[in-house]
Amino acid sequence: MAAERENAVTMRGNPLTLVGPELKVGDKAPDFMALGSGLREVNLGSSAGKIRLISVIPSLDTPVCDLQTKRFNEEASKLGEGVVVYTISADLPFAQERWCGVTSSSSVKCLSDHREMAFGEAYGTHIKELRLDARAVFVIDANDRIVHVEYVSELSNHPNYDAAIEAARTAAS
Repeated sequence: MAAERENAVTMRGNPLTLVGPELKVGDKAPDFMALGSGLREVNLGSSAGKIRLISVIPSLDTPVCDLQTKRFNEEASKLGEGVVVYTISADLPFAQERWCGVTSSSSVKCLSDHREMAFGEAYGTHIKELRLDARAVFVIDANDRIVHVEYVSELSNHPNYDAAIEAARTAAS
Protein backbone atom coordinates (compact mmCIF):
# COMPACT_ATOMS: atom_id res chain seq x y z
CA MET A 1 0.00 0.00 0.00
CA ALA A 2 1.21 3.51 -0.81
CA ALA A 3 2.30 5.89 1.93
CA GLU A 4 -0.31 8.23 3.40
CA ARG A 5 0.18 11.88 4.30
CA GLU A 6 -2.44 12.97 6.85
CA ASN A 7 -3.55 16.61 6.93
CA ALA A 8 -1.70 17.15 3.63
CA VAL A 9 -4.53 19.20 2.12
CA THR A 10 -7.78 20.70 3.32
CA MET A 11 -11.24 21.15 1.88
CA ARG A 12 -12.96 24.20 3.38
CA GLY A 13 -10.46 23.97 6.22
CA ASN A 14 -11.12 20.28 6.96
CA PRO A 15 -7.97 18.11 6.80
CA LEU A 16 -7.72 15.28 4.28
CA THR A 17 -5.25 12.45 3.70
CA LEU A 18 -3.22 12.10 0.51
CA VAL A 19 -2.12 8.66 -0.64
CA GLY A 20 1.24 8.39 -2.36
CA PRO A 21 4.61 10.12 -2.20
CA GLU A 22 5.23 13.84 -2.02
CA LEU A 23 7.24 14.45 -5.17
CA LYS A 24 9.86 17.17 -5.40
CA VAL A 25 11.72 19.08 -8.10
CA GLY A 26 14.51 16.88 -9.43
CA ASP A 27 12.66 13.60 -8.84
CA LYS A 28 12.23 11.19 -11.72
CA ALA A 29 8.60 11.39 -12.79
CA PRO A 30 6.77 8.18 -11.92
CA ASP A 31 4.99 6.27 -14.64
CA PHE A 32 1.20 6.14 -14.42
CA MET A 33 -1.80 4.83 -16.30
CA ALA A 34 -4.88 6.93 -16.98
CA LEU A 35 -7.68 6.84 -19.53
CA GLY A 36 -7.85 9.29 -22.39
CA SER A 37 -10.38 9.89 -25.11
CA GLY A 38 -12.09 6.72 -26.30
CA LEU A 39 -10.95 4.88 -23.14
CA ARG A 40 -7.42 4.78 -24.58
CA GLU A 41 -4.75 4.03 -21.97
CA VAL A 42 -2.20 6.82 -21.56
CA ASN A 43 1.03 6.68 -19.56
CA LEU A 44 4.11 8.86 -19.15
CA GLY A 45 5.71 7.24 -22.19
CA SER A 46 2.77 8.32 -24.36
CA SER A 47 4.36 11.77 -24.48
CA ALA A 48 8.02 10.73 -24.33
CA GLY A 49 10.48 13.40 -25.37
CA LYS A 50 8.03 16.24 -24.74
CA ILE A 51 7.59 18.65 -21.86
CA ARG A 52 4.48 17.73 -19.83
CA LEU A 53 2.48 20.25 -17.85
CA ILE A 54 0.10 18.16 -15.74
CA SER A 55 -2.78 20.00 -14.10
CA VAL A 56 -4.46 17.82 -11.49
CA ILE A 57 -7.98 18.67 -10.29
CA PRO A 58 -10.72 17.09 -8.17
CA SER A 59 -13.51 17.46 -10.78
CA LEU A 60 -14.22 19.48 -13.93
CA ASP A 61 -17.72 20.10 -12.60
CA THR A 62 -16.55 22.48 -9.89
CA PRO A 63 -15.88 26.21 -10.40
CA VAL A 64 -12.14 26.34 -9.56
CA CYS A 65 -11.38 23.18 -11.57
CA ASP A 66 -13.36 24.54 -14.51
CA LEU A 67 -11.40 27.81 -14.43
CA GLN A 68 -8.06 26.05 -13.92
CA THR A 69 -8.60 23.80 -16.92
CA LYS A 70 -9.78 26.69 -19.10
CA ARG A 71 -6.69 28.70 -18.14
CA PHE A 72 -4.28 25.89 -18.98
CA ASN A 73 -6.20 25.18 -22.21
CA GLU A 74 -5.73 28.82 -23.19
CA GLU A 75 -2.01 28.71 -22.36
CA ALA A 76 -1.41 25.32 -24.03
CA SER A 77 -1.64 26.71 -27.54
CA LYS A 78 1.00 29.35 -26.68
CA LEU A 79 3.55 26.85 -25.35
CA GLY A 80 4.39 25.22 -28.68
CA GLU A 81 4.34 21.72 -30.09
CA GLY A 82 7.03 20.46 -27.72
CA VAL A 83 4.73 20.86 -24.69
CA VAL A 84 1.76 18.62 -23.87
CA VAL A 85 -0.78 19.90 -21.35
CA TYR A 86 -2.77 17.26 -19.49
CA THR A 87 -5.63 17.73 -17.05
CA ILE A 88 -6.08 14.73 -14.78
CA SER A 89 -9.13 14.11 -12.59
CA ALA A 90 -11.17 11.17 -11.34
CA ASP A 91 -14.06 12.25 -13.58
CA LEU A 92 -15.22 9.61 -16.02
CA PRO A 93 -13.70 9.97 -19.50
CA PHE A 94 -17.19 10.59 -20.92
CA ALA A 95 -17.73 13.53 -18.56
CA GLN A 96 -14.33 14.92 -19.52
CA GLU A 97 -15.15 14.65 -23.23
CA ARG A 98 -18.50 16.38 -22.64
CA TRP A 99 -16.78 19.21 -20.74
CA CYS A 100 -14.18 19.68 -23.50
CA GLY A 101 -16.96 19.84 -26.10
CA VAL A 102 -19.12 22.29 -24.17
CA THR A 103 -16.16 24.60 -23.45
CA SER A 104 -14.49 24.17 -26.88
CA SER A 105 -11.30 23.09 -25.09
CA SER A 106 -9.10 21.31 -27.58
CA SER A 107 -5.55 22.25 -26.55
CA VAL A 108 -5.55 20.45 -23.20
CA LYS A 109 -5.81 16.65 -23.09
CA CYS A 110 -8.07 15.33 -20.33
CA LEU A 111 -7.10 12.08 -18.64
CA SER A 112 -9.26 10.10 -16.23
CA ASP A 113 -7.82 8.59 -13.05
CA HIS A 114 -11.16 7.03 -12.10
CA ARG A 115 -10.35 3.37 -12.79
CA GLU A 116 -7.48 2.71 -10.37
CA MET A 117 -6.38 6.13 -9.07
CA ALA A 118 -2.98 5.07 -10.45
CA PHE A 119 -1.89 8.61 -11.24
CA GLY A 120 -2.99 9.88 -7.83
CA GLU A 121 -1.13 7.13 -5.99
CA ALA A 122 2.04 7.59 -8.08
CA TYR A 123 2.05 11.40 -7.74
CA GLY A 124 0.67 11.70 -4.20
CA THR A 125 -2.61 13.40 -5.14
CA HIS A 126 -5.14 10.65 -4.31
CA ILE A 127 -7.47 11.96 -1.59
CA LYS A 128 -8.21 8.89 0.54
CA GLU A 129 -11.48 10.17 2.04
CA LEU A 130 -13.01 11.29 -1.29
CA ARG A 131 -11.44 9.04 -3.94
CA LEU A 132 -10.63 12.15 -5.93
CA ASP A 133 -7.35 13.77 -6.90
CA ALA A 134 -6.12 16.83 -5.01
CA ARG A 135 -5.33 20.05 -6.87
CA ALA A 136 -1.69 20.05 -7.99
CA VAL A 137 0.50 21.00 -10.93
CA PHE A 138 3.57 19.17 -12.20
CA VAL A 139 5.93 20.11 -15.02
CA ILE A 140 8.06 17.25 -16.34
CA ASP A 141 10.94 17.82 -18.73
CA ALA A 142 11.78 15.80 -21.84
CA ASN A 143 14.05 13.55 -19.73
CA ASP A 144 11.19 12.67 -17.33
CA ARG A 145 12.51 14.84 -14.48
CA ILE A 146 10.14 16.97 -12.45
CA VAL A 147 11.08 20.64 -12.88
CA HIS A 148 8.07 22.17 -11.11
CA VAL A 149 5.66 20.83 -8.51
CA GLU A 150 2.88 22.48 -6.56
CA TYR A 151 0.48 20.70 -4.22
CA VAL A 152 -2.26 23.25 -3.50
CA SER A 153 -2.90 23.05 0.25
CA GLU A 154 -6.59 24.13 0.15
CA LEU A 155 -8.68 22.44 -2.56
CA SER A 156 -10.71 25.60 -3.22
CA ASN A 157 -7.58 27.67 -4.00
CA HIS A 158 -6.07 28.16 -7.44
CA PRO A 159 -2.53 27.01 -8.24
CA ASN A 160 0.21 29.45 -9.20
CA TYR A 161 -0.50 29.47 -12.94
CA ASP A 162 2.35 31.80 -13.83
CA ALA A 163 4.98 29.66 -12.08
CA ALA A 164 3.81 26.49 -13.84
CA ILE A 165 3.65 28.14 -17.26
CA GLU A 166 7.09 29.69 -16.81
CA ALA A 167 8.52 26.31 -15.76
CA ALA A 168 7.08 24.72 -18.93
CA ARG A 169 8.46 27.52 -21.10
CA THR A 170 11.89 27.25 -19.49
CA ALA A 171 11.97 23.46 -19.90
CA ALA A 172 10.98 23.83 -23.56
CA SER A 173 13.72 26.34 -24.37
